[in-house]
Amino acid sequence: MTHQPTTTTTPIPDPTVSDPYTQPTAPAEDPRVAALERKLQEQTLAHQSRLTQAELKLHAVRAGMIDLDGLKLVDPGRVRLTDKGEIDGADRLMADLRREKPWLFHHATTSTPGAAPPSTPPSAKSAQQMSHAEWQAARTALLKRR
Repeated sequence: MTHQPTTTTTPIPDPTVSDPYTQPTAPAEDPRVAALERKLQEQTLAHQSRLTQAELKLHAVRAGMIDLDGLKLVDPGRVRLTDKGEIDGADRLMADLRREKPWLFHHATTSTPGAAPPSTPPSAKSAQQMSHAEWQAARTALLKRR
């Protein structure tokens, strides 16, 4: 009897065979997943629409628009949101709208608004600051109250 040495070899893994523990499998087409994805997409579009309207209102107020209903005249194709959620070219858009529809905006004035004068509480005049006629009228009013 001849004795042959036994060798043990480890099998080489086959790359074509998928191991369920190491490789993710493609999710089965679940109607709930599709419905949730549609709902997410609808909510994303609604959010972007509300964000666009809010940004348009902000820029319209800054530009001096009198009635914000004038924003309905803005072509939605001209409005694009940046990655930061701001409107791309909003200043140019408002300038174009002001040129095309000037009645929607306040007229520019050349005067600058002045600061309001400081408020001082009313103080009673002393007798030394009054004329003789004012003093007599104040004295008469004071004596009538007694």
